[in-house]
Amino acid sequence: MAPETRQFVDYLRGEIRAQMNDYADDIAGGGCASYDAYKELCGVIRGLAITERLLLDLAQKAENDD
Repeated sequence: MAPETRQFVDYLRGEIRAQMNDYADDIAGGGCASYDAYKELCGVIRGLAITERLLLDLAQKAENDD
């Protein structure tokens, strides 16, 4: 994988992970005013986790293809 591609993947993963951590901190800190808000944040975290996994799988494929 080209260095600039690796840098992009690392940056994007860091941003995804930061968002996931922020939402998890909101939940843990009692930031949800209702069960619906809790479910929504859980869904957002799940979506970010899926996105991160797809990004890592794509990066691994790119490394293997090189």
